[in-house]
Amino acid sequence: MRHILSILIENEAGALSRVAGLFSARAYNIESLSVAPTEDATLSRMTIVTSGSDDVIEQITKQLNKLIEVVKVIDLNESDHIERELMLIKVRATGKDREEMKRMADIFRGRIIDVTEKTYTIELTGPGEKLNAFIEALDRTAILETVRTGASGIGRGERILKI
Repeated sequence: MRHILSILIENEAGALSRVAGLFSARAYNIESLSVAPTEDATLSRMTIVTSGSDDVIEQITKQLNKLIEVVKVIDLNESDHIERELMLIKVRATGKDREEMKRMADIFRGRIIDVTEKTYTIELTGPGEKLNAFIEALDRTAILETVRTGASGIGRGERILKI
């Protein structure tokens, strides 16, 4: 089962390497990884999407908590959460396809952020399933380039990850 681990980690050189090394050494797969500073300059928040049974996720969590740089770990899947991902997709948009591509972007609540004579670059945010659905709805030959950030998540309501 897919899990989103949200980790508060000290903002130090090598911290990301130690977390990635933990996953690598135990043959756990990282599906996506995003890291950014928090409101506290000494801490960063890392979001890791991985897959595994409940036992595997528990083992990963225990191993992460043993790392000195890791301050706190939560599995967002344990309760309601909000998940978002950002995708930038450059598509071919010429002739009669130009209006159709704009309509598709509107349907998925995407924003066209760059326009040339032959292309649109569209920005989409949402759960990974929404972004996948947009790609599936397009003609594959129209897709020129795709960039995705990986998932970020936050607990709903009162649940927070903070020290």
